[in-house]
Amino acid sequence: MGRIRKAAATALLAGAVFAGVPALSHHSFAMFDATKDVAISGSVKSFQWTNPHSWLQLTVPAKAGQAEIEYSVELGSPNSISRQGWRKSTFKAGDRVTVVIHPMRDGSPGGAFVSATDAQGRKLPIL
Repeated sequence: MGRIRKAAATALLAGAVFAGVPALSHHSFAMFDATKDVAISGSVKSFQWTNPHSWLQLTVPAKAGQAEIEYSVELGSPNSISRQGWRKSTFKAGDRVTVVIHPMRDGSPGGAFVSATDAQGRKLPIL
């Protein structure tokens, strides 16, 4: 192989390797406590089918004398969750659900999605 072809092949290989680095490092899950699963029950406020991650806003009833709590639950991208059967219409405003999350490490109301069950006890998504 000539010197120019070898240099071009090396540059192409290096480009391919470095192109994948941002994809691997674009998101840290350090903010979530993956050692804990927390179940929260409430009403869907909104389901945001957006890139790079979808979001479920869930309003949870308060304990006596406290205000309602709104949880922000992070899911995968529409592309990745649609391959698992999810649709833009999987959650509708007002739906009653129980969602299991990996909670935020700082205790704020939110987390990473683990699973969901509707008011009739069926695992979501329901196709």
